[in-house]
Amino acid sequence: IFIGSPPLAFTFGLGGLALFPFRVGATGVLLEKAPPEELAAAIARHRATICFTAPTAYRVMAGLAAQHDLSSLRKCVSAGEALPKPVFEAWQDATGLRLMDGIGATEMLHIFIAAREEQIRPGATGLPVPGYVAKVVDEHGAEVPRGTPGRLAVQGPTGCRYLADPRQANYVQHGWNITGDTFVQDADGYFWYQARNDDMIISAGYNIAGPEVESALLTHPAVKECGVVGAPDGERGMVVRAYVVLHPGHAPDGAVREALQAHVKREIAPYKYPRSIVFLDALPRTETGKLQRFRLRDLT
Repeated sequence: IFIGSPPLAFTFGLGGLALFPFRVGATGVLLEKAPPEELAAAIARHRATICFTAPTAYRVMAGLAAQHDLSSLRKCVSAGEALPKPVFEAWQDATGLRLMDGIGATEMLHIFIAAREEQIRPGATGLPVPGYVAKVVDEHGAEVPRGTPGRLAVQGPTGCRYLADPRQANYVQHGWNITGDTFVQDADGYFWYQARNDDMIISAGYNIAGPEVESALLTHPAVKECGVVGAPDGERGMVVRAYVVLHPGHAPDGAVREALQAHVKREIAPYKYPRSIVFLDALPRTETGKLQRFRLRDLT
């Protein structure tokens, strides 16, 4: 019994809630609306076994696990945005299940890098799905050494060009689909997400990946959710700016701001800490739960 939050108009939902259940003769539960609170209740009500949703929803549902019976779940797939390691760990602690991360693209139809449960490495996106090949390349299309950040390039049985659109010239290069994501491939072939190509923050000569800073912030008990972007700065070119939603009971004041900055310095590296922190009541998200970083950049 498949269930999830993405609309059928999105390829994540088309695959996870329509094509995949049809392929194996399973049931697909289609919910008119599926915010995390309603999705958790629907999982319990329908005794769903396979769930497709975004990391943000898994993070919220992990906190609701004591209120809803999620024991029917067997497999859980996360996509739509990068899966932070703290969310992976929170879901496993709450349900005993290991989230299967994946990256896909509308142009490629669905997920093309993921990992089977026994191959999961928390924090890594995974390995190419059988039938696909992927590599990390520089701006000229040449593969970079393992461990070096670069652009993700993919080939497989699916893929397309845009028609009558300026993006057409950029998406397919030298026969490879260039997804617009920055990745690192390790010595074992696993792909580790860094950021969208245009979300890399260059501050005083340092390359800083916003999602890495987000993952560090999410390990602080005061942080409910967050989004990190670059903000213009006359001295450094850009600085790391974090938009943070706090859990109830935590005041959006200077003391919390300093605590979060110190926490990031300890968790990753001092030069990556958010020099600017803005507290919000909610973050802008799409229908599928993906963080809309472009709207955060508009706030800068």
